[in-house]
Amino acid sequence: MDALFLPLANAVGASVDQIKLISCLLVAYPLGVLFVRVPTSKPALRHLFSIGVAILFFFPVLKIYSAFFQLLGSILATYFVAKYNKSSSMPWIVFAIVMGHLTVNHVIRAIYGFSYETMEVTGPQMVLTMKLTTFAWNVYDGRRKTEELDKWQLSKRITTYPSLLEFLGYSFYFPGILVGPYLDFSEYMELINETMFQHAHVKASVKKGKRLPPGRKRAAYIKMFLGLVYLGLFVLYGPTYNFSVASNPEFMKKSLFERIVFFQLGGPIERCKYYAIWTLTEGASILTGLGFTDIGIHGKPMWDGAANVKVWQIEFPPNFKVLLDSWNMKTNIWLRECVYKRVTPKGKKPGFSSSMITFFTSAFWHGIASGYYLTFLMGGFITAAARLARQNIRPLLLPTNPHDPPSLAKRLYDLGGVILSAMILNYAASPFIILSAKDSIATWKALGWYGHIVVMGSLLFFYAGGTKFFRGLQKAKGVAPPTRGGNPQTNGIGTTNGNGTASGTASGSATPLSEKNFVLPPSVDKILPPPQK
Repeated sequence: MDALFLPLANAVGASVDQIKLISCLLVAYPLGVLFVRVPTSKPALRHLFSIGVAILFFFPVLKIYSAFFQLLGSILATYFVAKYNKSSSMPWIVFAIVMGHLTVNHVIRAIYGFSYETMEVTGPQMVLTMKLTTFAWNVYDGRRKTEELDKWQLSKRITTYPSLLEFLGYSFYFPGILVGPYLDFSEYMELINETMFQHAHVKASVKKGKRLPPGRKRAAYIKMFLGLVYLGLFVLYGPTYNFSVASNPEFMKKSLFERIVFFQLGGPIERCKYYAIWTLTEGASILTGLGFTDIGIHGKPMWDGAANVKVWQIEFPPNFKVLLDSWNMKTNIWLRECVYKRVTPKGKKPGFSSSMITFFTSAFWHGIASGYYLTFLMGGFITAAARLARQNIRPLLLPTNPHDPPSLAKRLYDLGGVILSAMILNYAASPFIILSAKDSIATWKALGWYGHIVVMGSLLFFYAGGTKFFRGLQKAKGVAPPTRGGNPQTNGIGTTNGNGTASGTASGSATPLSEKNFVLPPSVDKILPPPQK
C-alpha cells in the first residue's frame, strides 16, 4: 500500500508515514458519515465499526502491527483490573500500568533514535493513556457515595460496568485513535446511543425525518478546510520559518532586534502542524456526532465540544492565561480531573505538592526529551510572572464604571499583552520543538535571553517591592482586593478574575494553575516533525 502514498510524499517532501497519517485523518470523514447511518438500535455494530476502522488504520495502512497489540494489552489490562479490583487503589494501579507502559516506549524510542517522521506506538498511546486512566477513575467514582463526588465526577461516574465490546469500541473510537481527541466513557456512550439529542429543546431543532441537529456537516467540513489550510501553511513555509533557524550561521549575522523579530515568524508556522492535526480530527469527530454541546442563541446548534485548541486566542491572546486556557484543552481536563484533584488529600485544598505532582505527570506523559523539561520549567515562571502582572497592574486600568469604554491606557495594556504573550510563547516553546537542551540553550542565547530577562525581571521587580507599590496605588484608587495576612485572598491555588481580585480552584469551579503551567503540545510532534535544519 506504500506505493499509493509514495508519489505524494515525494511531491511535498514529507515522509510516507506522514502522508499515511493525514490520509487516515481524511478518510475518517466519509467513514464518519457512514458511522451515523448505523442505527442506534444496533450499538454493537457501532462499536465494531470503530474497532474495524482502527484495525484498518494500524494494519494495512500504517503497518504498525506491534503498536496495535501493545495498545490492546493496555486496554485489556485496564478493563480487567478495573472490573475485579474493588479497592481504592484500583485507579492508581491502572495509572501505573498504562503510564509505565507509555514511559517504557518513550525510552525505547529515544534509545533507538526513531525519527519523528516515523509513525509508531507512542502517539496513539498518549491519547489512550488519558482515556484508560479516566475510565478507571470514573469506575471508582461509581462505587463511591454520591455526596463524596463533585459535579464532574457525578456526571462521569460509571455505575454499570460495560461489556468488553463496549470498552473496545470506546478505546478504539476511530476519529481519535491516532492523535485524539480524548473523550471519556460517558461521552462515548452518549455518542453511541445519541442520548444528547433526546432532550426536548434539541429535538425541536431537528428537521422532520432527521435524527441529528442541523449544522453538523457544515461545522465538520469547515474544520476540515481549516485543517488543510494549516497543514498547507506548515508545508509551504515550515522549511523557512521555524525555530531551528537560530542554529543557522546566517541568522547570527543579523542584529539582535532582527533575530528576535524573525524568530517570531517561526512560532505560528510551527504551531500550524498542531492546529492541522487537532482541527482535522475535530471535524471527523463532529461527523460521528461528537462535539454537540447545546442549542445556542437563535436556536443554532453548537458543535464545539470536540475542540482541543482555539487558534485565534493563541495567536492573539489578551494575556498569557487566556493563551494557555486555549491550548490542548482536552489534556488540561485530564490532568485536572485525574491527577490534580486526585492527589489532593480529602478535605484539603490543592497546594504546592499537588501542582508538582501534576507537573511531573505531564512531563513523563510527554516524553523524556530534555527540551520538554526546559519548556515546562520556563512555563511555571511565566505563569507566576503573568499572574502577578495581572493582579497588580490590570485593576488600575479598568474603568470605575464597568459600562464605560476602556481608556487609552487600557487599550495599550491589552495590545502590549497580545504582543508580549506571543513573544514569550515563541521563546518558551522553542525547546519543545528543538528537543535538545544544548540546542535550545543555544537558541535562547542567540535571542539575547529576552524571555528570561522579561520573566525573571518581572518576578524580581514584583517580589522586591513592586507588588507593595501597586497595592498602594490600588488602595488609593479604591480597587485593592480583600487581603488575608497581607496577601491577595485566594482559595487554593489562586488566579485572578476579571476585576483583578483572586479566585481559587479548590471548589473545582476554575482551572488549577498547575494544569495550565505544564500542559504543552502532546503527541503531534511524534507525527509531524520540525522542518529539517
